[in-house]
Amino acid sequence: MKTHTTPLTVRPYECDPYGHVNHANYLHYLEVARLDYMRAVGFDYHGLLAAGYIMPITHIDIAYRAAALSEDELTIESTPVTVRRVTGSMKQTIRRGDTVVVEALVEWCIVDRAGRPARPPEAYDLRSAVE
Repeated sequence: MKTHTTPLTVRPYECDPYGHVNHANYLHYLEVARLDYMRAVGFDYHGLLAAGYIMPITHIDIAYRAAALSEDELTIESTPVTVRRVTGSMKQTIRRGDTVVVEALVEWCIVDRAGRPARPPEAYDLRSAVE
């Protein structure tokens, strides 16, 4: 499974009074990159939603390694680790140049409208998109 890279520029309003990106904003950055990854591999995320399924994040293990500042140019690398029909995980790394800013392992699952884990229709099997 290949790594996908998403560029992102830190906006001033994402920073705390110390001038660093607020820790909660890194979760937004990771989400932007995951959606960008799914688009890049041709996964129809909006179709999955229209079919009555969602793909919530079930766990994030995140390590903050360095501070990012306003106007920093970041890259977010997203690499699937496991992809199953209903669950999966992705390693994501946020970098400023060669400096690792954040490392995260993100786990997800697919659930139906009732909130129960469920196999989506074959057309929304992420495994076929990332192989």
